[in-house]
Amino acid sequence: MTIQEAYNSWSTIYDTNQNKTRDLEAVALRHILKDKTFENSLEIGCGTGKNTEWLLKKTKNHVAVDFSEDMLAKARQKVKDKHVQFIKADIQGNWQFEDETFDLITCSLVLEHIADLNGIFKSAHRVMSEIGLFYIGELHPFKQYLGTKAKFETGEGVFELTCFTHHISEFYEAASQNGFDCIHINEWFDDPERLGVPRILTMVFRKRF
Repeated sequence: MTIQEAYNSWSTIYDTNQNKTRDLEAVALRHILKDKTFENSLEIGCGTGKNTEWLLKKTKNHVAVDFSEDMLAKARQKVKDKHVQFIKADIQGNWQFEDETFDLITCSLVLEHIADLNGIFKSAHRVMSEIGLFYIGELHPFKQYLGTKAKFETGEGVFELTCFTHHISEFYEAASQNGFDCIHINEWFDDPERLGVPRILTMVFRKRF
């Protein structure tokens, strides 16, 4: 089963099954962007629209992208707003929206499935406005070191998706090589005491001048 096929299958239960990673990343995104508004935003990996509805409150025009048609179908059913455009695309190829510029790009729980971070940062730089922000929320590499990865229950058992471990230094290096500076980094834990291993890593990048 390819990653795309896996997400198509996962779409039927994605919104209802227990998923601490999905839920904590949503909390992190809302906290980081709560005081900001945008003209044009691009959401990479919109899935079933878990963040789309909230992002529409922060922007005038929104493009939501995913490569799973079944995930997108769920998002379209959930989010009916004239200010959002849903697009099926593989972000490892040519971005179909390169004729637009965005002052916000969000990338949520996507890059663990991408081997080459440089290509993503390069494409993001092309469509980012001069004042834009690039938000990334990912499963923390510390969790990956311990064996945690994206997975879901099927009728035949648990299916684990193909994932790549990206060290924090890799994000910094890929960003720097493609004209971005990191202006924010944080780690998000399952418990308020911040004990144990963090679950989510968030970073915000800005174009270098």
